[in-house]
Order: sequence, then structure tokens, then C-alpha cells
Amino acid sequence: MRLDKLLFALRLAKSRSLAQRWIADGHMRRNGARVLRIDQPVCPGDTLTLPMPDRGPSARAAPVLVIEILSLPLRRGPATEARMHYRAVGAALTGADHSP
Repeated sequence: MRLDKLLFALRLAKSRSLAQRWIADGHMRRNGARVLRIDQPVCPGDTLTLPMPDRGPSARAAPVLVIEILSLPLRRGPATEARMHYRAVGAALTGADHSP
């Protein structure tokens, strides 16, 4: 499944076009390697590192969400159904919580 479709189906992006812009920013990683293509294939077992949007001027650094893909969704369903297809790996990280 394409990465942009997966982010939309898992409800991590509100639309496919927003998912494509998010990927094009170049800060996303799949299995530790930087994602350079919007149509990057994703399989169960892959680990995605996703930079989350900045939550306002008081936030020092945008958090990072690391997820493991458990299965590929067939459709964009409700949020409860979407969460069954991935699991969060560790706690969300912020720029201040880890060293480079």
C-alpha cells in the first residue's frame, strides 16, 4: 500500500493531499530510512517515524510519533478500527527529550 494512502486510511492525515504534503516535507522515515517518494510502499512490520505538527507557539519542538504497522487497512474506517492496524512504539518524543 502507498504511504500516502496508509496515512489517510489510518486517520493520521485528514486527506490524501495533506498526507502527500506531509511526506514531501522530507522528515518522515520508514524503517529508519528517510522517505523520499510519496508513493513509497509500506508493508506490515514496517516502522514509521512521523513528525507531528507543531501545536502552537509555546511548544519548543514538535513531537515525533513512532508506529509499527500491524496490518494494512482495506478502507478508511472509524478511528477505533484504524488504531487496530498499528501500535505506537514507545512514548512520543520531543526535540528536547532525546539527543541527536
